[in-house]
Amino acid sequence: MNRLEEVSTKLEFMRGVLHETEAAGIRLRGTDWFAWATAGGSNTVLLAAETGVAEVLVTPTDAWILTDTIEAERLKDEELPEGSSYKLSVNPWAKSSDRESFVQEATNNGKILSDKPAAANESSLPQSLTQHRWVMLPSEVERYRQVGRLASEAMTEVLMRAEPNWTEYQLAGAGAEAMWARGLHPALTLAAGDRRLPIHRHPLPSGETLGRQAMLVFCARGHGLVISLTRFVFFEGFTQQDQQLHRTIAEIEAEALNNSQIGTPLNAVYNVLATAYKQHGYPNAIREHHQGGTASYGARDVVANPETTSQLAANMAVAWNPSIPGAKIEDTFLLTSNNTLENLSFDPKFPHAEVEGRLRAVPLER
Repeated sequence: MNRLEEVSTKLEFMRGVLHETEAAGIRLRGTDWFAWATAGGSNTVLLAAETGVAEVLVTPTDAWILTDTIEAERLKDEELPEGSSYKLSVNPWAKSSDRESFVQEATNNGKILSDKPAAANESSLPQSLTQHRWVMLPSEVERYRQVGRLASEAMTEVLMRAEPNWTEYQLAGAGAEAMWARGLHPALTLAAGDRRLPIHRHPLPSGETLGRQAMLVFCARGHGLVISLTRFVFFEGFTQQDQQLHRTIAEIEAEALNNSQIGTPLNAVYNVLATAYKQHGYPNAIREHHQGGTASYGARDVVANPETTSQLAANMAVAWNPSIPGAKIEDTFLLTSNNTLENLSFDPKFPHAEVEGRLRAVPLER
């Protein structure tokens, strides 16, 4: 399936949603939904923004990209599949009201479904469309594999050359540079050295030097899809206690991976993790950090908790994120149609060990 076929398939589904809901249009503003609807296009300029410089509008008869005069040519040349059904509706950058007038005319002032409702006649997307997005088409899976390979190679490159006298800022900066060099957006880059990594689950980089060890965390975005992974490097003193910590967290993660099966609700996996923490002597760890969940156009589409009853399906991705003080493990896996997990962020060049039949990254000893 190429991008044109993917766009056509998605437009057909969205028009089915319009028919079922008797809505006049679907309006997608978020960077995640834009990428999904355009088969990997990007409306992102400001990385930190949830919405971008263009929107998607789908009606029963037409499909539009709504943007302004600054962005139109670049979007057409670089982001939209050539020959797709999307037409451009371009307003002067200083007259955003023209866009709203166009939308009202195109939908006959009817009901609009949106990922980010912003007007009186707009309401949230139905769950059927949201859940449909979580299950990837074969062409999306291929793009996700590419993003995972590039992200893991970037991680390996950085940790292979990191130095103990680097600051956390330098480590995070090197990570961001390695992602950009491969065409990936550094959606998140966390870094912590020896002192801070046992203390903080989300260590935003600081000016402290790394010292004995370091943790680096990526959320790398490519074609709108987000790969999450975490790795450790030890520059000296990889003790038996350190080895046991990392072995323990891998064994806890294995319980989540073993239970990530088609038809399993996310809260069931969460409960399995809670039990595994207790069995390994960390009964409070389940409450000290989120445990991950499903992934695709978001770092987490759904974060698992005791109340998330959404079920896993073939061609969904999961990124579990168990952690204990001093150790954390994370990769992004594709749940395949034969109920196996494919590690999308595995780099065979990074040190790894087998844990319950799967090759899992272990700390790099420098």
